[in-house]
Amino acid sequence: MKAVIVSPPGDAGQLNISSWEKPVPNQHEILVKVAATAINRADILQRKGSYPPPKGASPILGLEISGEVTKAGKNVTRWKAGDKVFGLLPGGGYAQYAVIHQDMAMSMPNNLSFEQAAAIPEVFLTAYLALQWLANLQPKEKLLIHAGASGVGTAAIQLAKHMQAGQIIITASAPKHPLCLNLGVDHAIDYKTQDFQEKVLAYTQQEGVDVIIDFIAAPYLHKNMHCLRTDGRLVLLALLGGAKADSFDMGEVLQKRLQIIGSTLRSRSLDYQIRLTKDFADFALSKFQHQQLHPVIDKVFDWQDVQQAHKYMESNQNTGKIVMKVH
Repeated sequence: MKAVIVSPPGDAGQLNISSWEKPVPNQHEILVKVAATAINRADILQRKGSYPPPKGASPILGLEISGEVTKAGKNVTRWKAGDKVFGLLPGGGYAQYAVIHQDMAMSMPNNLSFEQAAAIPEVFLTAYLALQWLANLQPKEKLLIHAGASGVGTAAIQLAKHMQAGQIIITASAPKHPLCLNLGVDHAIDYKTQDFQEKVLAYTQQEGVDVIIDFIAAPYLHKNMHCLRTDGRLVLLALLGGAKADSFDMGEVLQKRLQIIGSTLRSRSLDYQIRLTKDFADFALSKFQHQQLHPVIDKVFDWQDVQQAHKYMESNQNTGKIVMKVH
C-alpha cells in the first residue's frame, strides 16, 4: 500500500508518500480501506520526532480515519466487509489501509461524507472526555474554552450546548469569533487584544466560571485560577504555551477548592478508549444523524498535498479541522 512516511523527522518537507507494508488485522481488529483522515497537533509533534507513538502502535502518522471495512479478524462480530466506519487510532491513519479494534470503530451516520466523518473522532472524543468524564460539567454551569475555534474547541462548544451549560465563553482571535458565536457561544474574547480574565469576570458578574478547558498551559495558569469560582475545575489538554509557570500560589487552590486535571487521550489504555468511544457513541451518533451535532471543517486537502496541509496547520490559519482525502 501507499502511506505518508516521515524520513527523517523534521519539518513538513520530510513528509512523502511511499510504499509501506499493508497491515494485517489481529483477531479483534478490522482492516479499513481509508477514504479520509485528519491532521492533529500530535501529528506535527510526531513528525518532528518529539512525540513517539505508543508501544505497539503504527509509526505512520494519523490518529483518525473514515473508510470501508475490507477484512475482519476471526473474533470480530460487529463488522463485515463493506461497512462504513470511522474512529480513533493510536497511529496509522495517513495510509491507504489501517487496522482498528472492532470496539474503537463507530458506524458512519449515512448523512455524513467520509471527509466529515474523519473530522470527528479525535476532537469530539477529546472534548467529550474533558467535559463529561473529567470536568463532570453540570447543567447551568459556566464554561470557558480556550482556543474555541480549534477542532476540539468547536466540538466542545457543541457538546456543552447539549449538556445544557449555562454560559459558554471562548477565547479566539477576532476573525474566528463569528463561527464560534454561530455554534452557540455566549461571549467571544479576542485573546490578542483583550484581557480574558477581566472579560470573564465581567461576563459572570465577578463570580467566575465552573469549568475551563485549556490548551495553552503556563502563560494562562494564573488567570485561569482567578477565573474559576469555588469548586471550579481546570482541564489541561496541551502545553502549547509552555509547561513551567512562575511563582504559582497554591493558596487559591485550597481556598476555592479548585481541581486541576491534566489529560492526554492517546496514551490511555485500549480498554479506557473503548469505554469512552462507546459512551460517546451512545451520546452523540444520533445527534450527528439528526444534524444536531456536526464536524467543523476548515479545509480538505488531497493527501498528495500533505506537506502543504501540515504547513497550513502550523500557520494557525484554520478554524476547525483540516482533513485529507486518501486514494
